[in-house]
Amino acid sequence: MTDVYGDSPPLTAEQQAVVDLPWDTRLLVTAGAGSGKTHTVVRRLDALVGHEDPEEALEAGEILVLSFSRAAVRELRDRIARHGDRARRVRVQTFDSWAYQLLVSAYPDEEWASRSFDERIRAAVDAIEKGALEAGELGAPSHVVIDEAQDLVGDRRDLVETLLDRFQRSCGFTVVGDSAQGIYGFQIEDPTERAGETDRFFAWLRTSYDDLVELNLTVNFRAKSAEARTALALGPRLQNLADSAGGQQSTAVTLHTELRDRLLDLPNLGDLSDEFTLEMLKAYPATCAILTRDNRQALAVSELLHKHGVEHALKRSLQDRPVPYWVAELVRRAESSTLTEPRFLELLGEIPLPAGVEPRRCWRSLRAATRRAGRGHVDVAAVGRLVASGRFPEELVDPETARLIVSTVHRAKGLEYDRVLLLMPSSVAELRKAHEDLDVPAEARALYVAMTRTREDLYHVTGPDTSRIRRHRATGRWYLGGWKKYERYGIQFLPGDVHRENPPGSPDGDMDAAGTQAYLLEQVRPGDAMTLRMRHVLPAGPDQSPPYDLVHRDRVVGEVSERFRRDLYAVEVISRSWDVTWPTEMVGLRVDVLETVAGSTAAGSNAGLGGNGVWIAPRITGIGRYRRGERAGEEHV
Repeated sequence: MTDVYGDSPPLTAEQQAVVDLPWDTRLLVTAGAGSGKTHTVVRRLDALVGHEDPEEALEAGEILVLSFSRAAVRELRDRIARHGDRARRVRVQTFDSWAYQLLVSAYPDEEWASRSFDERIRAAVDAIEKGALEAGELGAPSHVVIDEAQDLVGDRRDLVETLLDRFQRSCGFTVVGDSAQGIYGFQIEDPTERAGETDRFFAWLRTSYDDLVELNLTVNFRAKSAEARTALALGPRLQNLADSAGGQQSTAVTLHTELRDRLLDLPNLGDLSDEFTLEMLKAYPATCAILTRDNRQALAVSELLHKHGVEHALKRSLQDRPVPYWVAELVRRAESSTLTEPRFLELLGEIPLPAGVEPRRCWRSLRAATRRAGRGHVDVAAVGRLVASGRFPEELVDPETARLIVSTVHRAKGLEYDRVLLLMPSSVAELRKAHEDLDVPAEARALYVAMTRTREDLYHVTGPDTSRIRRHRATGRWYLGGWKKYERYGIQFLPGDVHRENPPGSPDGDMDAAGTQAYLLEQVRPGDAMTLRMRHVLPAGPDQSPPYDLVHRDRVVGEVSERFRRDLYAVEVISRSWDVTWPTEMVGLRVDVLETVAGSTAAGSNAGLGGNGVWIAPRITGIGRYRRGERAGEEHV
């Protein structure tokens, strides 16, 4: 008999203790950085489903696994697929996805897709309290696994507490987390409330369950070098930060200082723009991440790398889930309302797919998501509805396969790389000058997380100057300013800034929608330069900028959305009497990815793209630098 665990490491005694506990155990596992948490969770799931005593074994449908990020969910699902001999049908979802699914099932007439993530989480709490979970198709779970529990704050913490409290007499749980890596407290806006959220969920567990079992995973399997182990010794002190005898704030300052000093003792690669550093980034063959404190630094680093021809990817937000472009192309090429497996695989074989996409996995996932079409078919129209409603399966989002990643520390949470370059962190004193309500414990934990992402090499570098990149309060966008308060020289482009209601195509009719789709599929790649070019000087309505086209190599491939035009107006118009000279062009933007978007079904049908209302559109990232009037063609520096 084949050993499904043959190519994975054997369980340590600590891991085996977690795996062996009965299904009705209330278990809290503290798992330090790189301690094999995912491996242990997968083996526990397998043990719960495949227990040798039938009385103790659970059905896969009785187990619910929830995690904070898509990256963690994808890793769990991949590990289960490879090593979960008996747990392949276990549900693994993000908190947001599960809450949305619960609401759609309980209240199908509501427009949940139009609600924000936080609104849906709060509505799900109410639904659980009213018994929606028991009344649903899948029923109440017998065992709940909560991953990355240290990041549960605010509404999501309320969701999990309500879930566990609702079924505390009939449900076991396995909660896995590490207080030293709790870095999402910033989601709580009020500084006083934010401080109270630290370890609040763990404290709730300890006071709510007298029979709570607590175990630890302490052996680090990630760090392969002394440099990679630089920060590990401080993990236990960060875990106990809330209970510090000397006070949380003063202890956090000490820990941040010590972490920073340890980092500065490691090799310094100098300025990120140095030729040696840039050539090293180009030549390094393994995975590498440049980690930044915030998105402003990440945007500046990405711009610098593009300027010097260094291929990379700018990591997206954890809640940013673009639907892969091949979905629209699959739906467009389908000539019937349903697809059998052979026809599905045949069509996918004709479409150029990104690296890492497995056609049979796509088939299985979409077949399950559109199961009303029949066991052996995929409902084509239902695929379009999944895109339009925001319910496209998370596991089919294109894997991020770039060798070099630029990411904030928060977006790199739970990931690991062979080499990490960390932008030189400021001291606590320097940070306090720039941030009045600085959360020092969060800064210390974030620095620890950044320093523990590497397997081999850890360096610090000096990043580009970001003093002129500023946040516009009303819109939340970064913009490029000048030395004078009113100066504006560029604006950030965000997901949703490309118009979606109608298929992209040239407004003057030189290129039809079908031709634009073919051009996007064949010619446009992630990292390509994209320019915004003003179509004319007249806005369509009040409080809007003029319209801008998306131009790729002098070909129009789309236009900006109304939201972008409103935000551009808000950023540019300092007062009602302000006379704006709108930029003729915006340059420096890049293609993040091609994605499938949903718009008007009538517009799609009239454009010859079928009646399912989905098509390909480019997603753009970066800060667009203005070219104005006669200076069009010369980027402002």
